[in-house]
Amino acid sequence: MTVAPADNPSPPIVLTFAASDPTSGAGLQADILTLASLGCHPLSVVTAITVQDTAGVEGVLPIDAEWVADQARALLEDMPVAAFKLGMMGSVEIIAAIAEVIADYPDIPVILDPVLASGRGDQFADEEMIEAMIGLLLPQTTLLTPNSLEARRLAQEMGAGGEDPRLELGLAECAHRLINAGCEYVLVTGTHEGTPQVINTLYGSHGAVRTDRWDRLPGSYHGSGCTLASAIAAHFASGVNVAEAVMGAQEYTWRTLAAGFRPGMGQFIPDRLFWSREEDDEADET
Repeated sequence: MTVAPADNPSPPIVLTFAASDPTSGAGLQADILTLASLGCHPLSVVTAITVQDTAGVEGVLPIDAEWVADQARALLEDMPVAAFKLGMMGSVEIIAAIAEVIADYPDIPVILDPVLASGRGDQFADEEMIEAMIGLLLPQTTLLTPNSLEARRLAQEMGAGGEDPRLELGLAECAHRLINAGCEYVLVTGTHEGTPQVINTLYGSHGAVRTDRWDRLPGSYHGSGCTLASAIAAHFASGVNVAEAVMGAQEYTWRTLAAGFRPGMGQFIPDRLFWSREEDDEADET
């Protein structure tokens, strides 16, 4: 006998644009794991293919920009998307294609993780790509999630003529410049600041909205930024306000890092499914 499927409601749907990472530590695979772990249905658009392991990136092959746009439009014409998450894009043409696609959906929040380099320092974005990101994507961005290095690099590109590039901008000034470029909120993460605790600050048009401090964990992690941005997108898709989304996403990300594991010879990978193993441990104890 054939049983018809139940007409169950769809979970919140998030569309992520990102490069494929075969380690599943970062990139598209990290986004999918994070979104699914937080109860969303992930849709994915591949922007680039990479050759990498947990130690670093050896090569990046951007996808044709028309293919990127076609992937996205096919999905958007079929399913209702509650949030966009943007990661590594690969080329100026891809940035322009994504900007054109999301411009047709102005009511969908956009979470942009400006992936400019890998944890090892492999560069993913040149000056032309950064300029395109600033000019085409920031005006459409609901929440930007740079680490302190990315915030300074983006803000420096927007500096006044004659500004000394050797000067280190304060993070509040960086956020101010980025918000003036068009994004609504900026969450600057302090992993690279060398402070005893990791200090993350959410900025809005009137300055700091909230500041959170987290115990600094030992080790180097591959994909923490992707995890945080995707977790924020998941919270947005679930209807949570900005401050609560940022707080919930930080807590989730910290727990994935605390449960992180080192499967290869390079960096640790966040465990986005830490909760499932905790449930298994509790079941074993009963």
